[in-house]
Amino acid sequence: MTLMPQNCRTAWEHMNDLCAEGPVRNFVQVLDMSDYVVETELFPEAALNAYSALNMEKELTAEQRQYISEMRGGAQGDYSDDMARKMANVVDCLTRFPQSKRAVIAVCNAPMAEHSNDADAKCVRELHLYLDDDRRLSGTVTLRAQAASLFPKNIHMVGSIMAEIAKQLPQQPALGTLFYLATILVADRS
Repeated sequence: MTLMPQNCRTAWEHMNDLCAEGPVRNFVQVLDMSDYVVETELFPEAALNAYSALNMEKELTAEQRQYISEMRGGAQGDYSDDMARKMANVVDCLTRFPQSKRAVIAVCNAPMAEHSNDADAKCVRELHLYLDDDRRLSGTVTLRAQAASLFPKNIHMVGSIMAEIAKQLPQQPALGTLFYLATILVADRS
């Protein structure tokens, strides 16, 4: 079976349609990462940029801090722990070994996520990056769970990480596709 890449907005709309009937197990999409901005009422572009900056360990402005909130993900939405070093490791890997299978960001640092602790139970788990046959930066992301309402934030973070890594690689590749797997897809966090 071959999945055709979808743009991120179309994927988000599809997620919402599917979730209207209840949770979906083992949700898979192939996403075209050339445009990973999906603005919604909950996530205007300024909020997306703020969360991506937070998660890439960049200094937030006072204006950006106003967008960080419990309703937009809370502690589960903070993936910043050592992210700059993880990204640098991927840049080094793909610079030195462009065909490597080791360009991986383990997003969650907890060796054992405590199920009763929201901060441990982060949804985005791993991001595997590679240079595809067309020399674009592509990847695979796995998620423990995805609330469709929070997809715009998560895909923006992944896209921002990919774009920053691509910018730092010697060949400065375009962004390619992302194989996206969520073990469970739900409408929202509740």
